[in-house]
Amino acid sequence: MAWALRPAGEHAALRRLARAAGLRLRALAVQRLVPLARGPRRMAVEAALGQALAQPLRVFTSPAAVRFAAASGIWAAARAAGGGLDLAVGAGTAEALRRAGVGEALSPARMDSEGLLALPALAGLREGQGVGLVTAPGGRGLIAAALRGRGARLQLAEVYARRPLPGGARRLAALLARPAPLAASSGEALHALHALVVRRGEPARQALLARPLVVSSARLAASAAALGFAEIRQATGPDPAALVHALLAAAAEAGPYNGRAAASRALP
Repeated sequence: MAWALRPAGEHAALRRLARAAGLRLRALAVQRLVPLARGPRRMAVEAALGQALAQPLRVFTSPAAVRFAAASGIWAAARAAGGGLDLAVGAGTAEALRRAGVGEALSPARMDSEGLLALPALAGLREGQGVGLVTAPGGRGLIAAALRGRGARLQLAEVYARRPLPGGARRLAALLARPAPLAASSGEALHALHALVVRRGEPARQALLARPLVVSSARLAASAAALGFAEIRQATGPDPAALVHALLAAAAEAGPYNGRAAASRALP
């Protein structure tokens, strides 16, 4: 058994691959994704997205960024102009672009911010070159800072946001009671989970930290270590296949009872 920390409704691919591999995967969601192009903010968000899509280089930081951008009222008209180059942070984001009608998108073999920034199109930016960045508030901040540092004329389009998901007390209690491996691909979500558990007291926090943690990047591994996780395994990438492979290895090493006593001592 293993747990996956993803926003609500974002576990399907992981579950499918885990089931095929014989691994029981339980979903743990402490956040949900919401579109920003609605209500009074709709015009401003769509205007920013239109400007980002009009740039000769367009960067998409997640499949969700593509999905929410493609659901906006201006996607079809903005894409019809054609031209330019689309860049995706990973294979999953590139596949989301293909599903949204983008014929070709480049993505790095190393599926993280550093890998994206090393692509020739971004490594060789000219001063003042226009780059559209389609993302979420607080997400992939390294990319925006690096592009500005290289002299890009950045057009930022924040099309969705993460919001706290109320409820889930029973599932959180189940997580703390069983020290099965946990997979996380978002530092924001991991910190949100940690904050929820801290409110339950130090014994609950120690129960959380007692389990093996699978992460999708070196940066997330460092963040997890700073929170106090001791047993951290870095997957080869953020895609579901890589995470499931790392979860299988972590579950095999942990065994059915390894760490159970420590977690039991930590719980009230």
